[in-house]
Amino acid sequence: MSGPTSAPEARHSRLADITGRYLYLDVLGVEYRVYFEEAGHGVPVVLQHTAGCDGRQWRHLLEDPDFTSRYRLIAVDLPFHGRSLPPVSQQWWTEEYKLRLDFLLAFYAALVEALELDRPVYAGVSLGGHLAPDLALHHPGLFRAAIGFGAAIATHGADRFAAWFHHPRISNDSKPAMMYTGCAPQSPEAYKRETAYIYSQGAPPVLRGDVHYYFSEHDLTETAKTIDTSRTALHVVSTEYDWPSPPAGSAALAAEVEGATYTHIDGVGHFSMSENPEVFKKHFLPILEQAAAL
Repeated sequence: MSGPTSAPEARHSRLADITGRYLYLDVLGVEYRVYFEEAGHGVPVVLQHTAGCDGRQWRHLLEDPDFTSRYRLIAVDLPFHGRSLPPVSQQWWTEEYKLRLDFLLAFYAALVEALELDRPVYAGVSLGGHLAPDLALHHPGLFRAAIGFGAAIATHGADRFAAWFHHPRISNDSKPAMMYTGCAPQSPEAYKRETAYIYSQGAPPVLRGDVHYYFSEHDLTETAKTIDTSRTALHVVSTEYDWPSPPAGSAALAAEVEGATYTHIDGVGHFSMSENPEVFKKHFLPILEQAAAL
């Protein structure tokens, strides 16, 4: 895997070693048509995108033989995200979209069963990072390990941001612009622009609805210490330029959970897997190797 250059060299046309499929999945009594992409062979690793985005954030890993030679990588678009359209059986437009903890927990239990995944590893960033300890707490043993980038005990006090994510007086262009500021200054410009570009394509209400879980429903203040890392190992990761998920919050979570590991990555921001995949790989591969060995 190499970063972009200012003078692209000529290459032959080729197919990427990624397969995209749709899965009809029953979650809490509603059928969803869920899109996911996968690549590789070996221990299954389920990859969760950030709020308001989709599985394209993981494309660099899915095309990297250092990962795909050892792991079956599965990048999912949550319903309402990317190519996973809202369910046709529901009048979803009649109510405000909000992503809830009970839905996420049920979604991943159903996904693991439907794909017949054998003790997979879970990894997520931001919203996905917050979900890592929730899965370890509420579904012990469903995943052999949960890896949370930007995971925290709770993220309160910034709830006012949610209203700005979908407001008639604020352009939808503000979201990708804000996400660009979550990238590290030294990350490759092409990848930072790509990270922001994917955000520009999300449905306007989705980011606001997603952070309902992030800001309001995710709260491990009283329960983090009860996570059993002998059932699901917990790996917490922070990054240097991550203002949406400050490193101090991740360190506090790791300190609260007996047996959890903590890793801090310098030189990258909130979207480490897409804004600088080379740096991300250096740190993620060793964590993944530790998780897969269980």
